[in-house]
Amino acid sequence: MEGFLRFQLDQIPFVAISLIIAFTVHELAHAYVAYKFGDPTAKNEGRLTLNPIAHLDPIGTLLIFIAGFGWARPVPVNRSYFKRPRLAGVLVALAGPLSNLIIAFLGIFIWEALINFHLVQALDAILPRMDEFVRDLFNMLVFLNVMLFVFNLIPFPPLDGYRILEDLAPDNIRSKMISIEPYGGFIFLFLVITPLGSYIFTPIFKVAIPFVISVLYGIIGPLFGY
Repeated sequence: MEGFLRFQLDQIPFVAISLIIAFTVHELAHAYVAYKFGDPTAKNEGRLTLNPIAHLDPIGTLLIFIAGFGWARPVPVNRSYFKRPRLAGVLVALAGPLSNLIIAFLGIFIWEALINFHLVQALDAILPRMDEFVRDLFNMLVFLNVMLFVFNLIPFPPLDGYRILEDLAPDNIRSKMISIEPYGGFIFLFLVITPLGSYIFTPIFKVAIPFVISVLYGIIGPLFGY
């Protein structure tokens, strides 16, 4: 069974906890920003909540364990409520990935604070190997949230990056992009299950994600004197 999974079996609890946090906050961020711009659709459908049941998608969640990435239930957005649809559209789309970046930042910050104030050793004194559990959990939390941040900014339908690009594009180009969007999910799954995807996903896992994590550590490090 382990050979079919993107993560080791002993990592599954950390993946599950991190996913619940990452997907829930991501979708809540979309819903909240849309609501602030005047669209009550997500709120009326119960999506303006921290309840993960309202946001998790079974297939998208399962794919995280198999392929290393996935998706949650998309938040419904009715652009007709927006006074400035393009600006609101960009900010609503951007809110999700940014929320994941913020979670990753906070994860690193809290972990470094635990180390700096010697609280990790205190955890181990209370319960053996608790320090390892907390370390692995924060590592997974940071990794998965940075992964979602990077992946969702790819300008490929139906990802947030594509929606941002749509709202930044001229009307004639935007209309063509909207016509392509319904087929994006099928194309994306095709890339996932075929070798062609390696040309896109391998650089993301080996270059982009480690780079973002290193930047976050570079920002947080001086706060703790190193």
